[in-house]
Amino acid sequence: MNNFEVIFTQEPKEERIAKRMARSGLCSRRDAERWILAKRVMVDGIIIDTPALKVNSKSVIIVDGKAIPEKEEPRLWRYHKPTGQITTTRDVRGRITVFDSLPKDMPRVVSVGRLDYDSEGLLLLTNDGELARQLELPSTAWIRRYRVRVYGRPQTNQLDRLSRGVTIDGIKYGTIDIKLDKQGPSNAWLTIGLREGKNREVRKLMESIELKVMRLIRISFGPFQLGNLEAGKIEEVKPSSLREQLGIFSNKVANFGGEQQRKNPTKKIRNKRKNADHSRNKSRN
Repeated sequence: MNNFEVIFTQEPKEERIAKRMARSGLCSRRDAERWILAKRVMVDGIIIDTPALKVNSKSVIIVDGKAIPEKEEPRLWRYHKPTGQITTTRDVRGRITVFDSLPKDMPRVVSVGRLDYDSEGLLLLTNDGELARQLELPSTAWIRRYRVRVYGRPQTNQLDRLSRGVTIDGIKYGTIDIKLDKQGPSNAWLTIGLREGKNREVRKLMESIELKVMRLIRISFGPFQLGNLEAGKIEEVKPSSLREQLGIFSNKVANFGGEQQRKNPTKKIRNKRKNADHSRNKSRN
């Protein structure tokens, strides 16, 4: 059973406290670990200080004096984030957050990754912190695709170099899909596909070839598309569609987080033919 299937099945008998908190939709697993180390979490009346503690369905878990939410079925939403919103629950500078802009009847959700303050487009939100973690892990190899308008004239040799992967200020950026869509007198539109989500990655890649990003729009995250969703609007992914998309992913990667186990149908056919020929030769002899 892979990690995505576990998310949709019944509650496990035992699991680590940080994972249980994330699965409740209260926070991400990373946040849960920080809260535990800050001694904000109590289990069965005892304040804990390790995220490795295992809990079960009978464990009473209290965070900041309140019981954590009951585990709900995983849900996922597509949100069209406009510019001028920050992807965090609170901002010390008082800027509007993504979560300030959500409908009042929305359950508590966490974001799958982030989008910069000046970036726009598709942001996935979920009520399940563990699902968020699985979706944003680099090992999923899901492509995040962006439409990017830059000031300047990108050169083919520059784009080819970026596509092979580069190192900027000691940080290694992997291979990317990059295509020049339209060149204007002073600016150009590009489509860029990334399999990781490093901080301000697209902007830094463009700056490395002396191009200034004027607009950055995420148009897809794995199989989920921005489509015609208007800026500031949110739409839930149907449960059947969510299961289908995660199931498609599960079939592609048998060992989640490990090497991809791809079947080779051509090799299978060759082996069948080889075995059949061997049987015929044996019967003739």
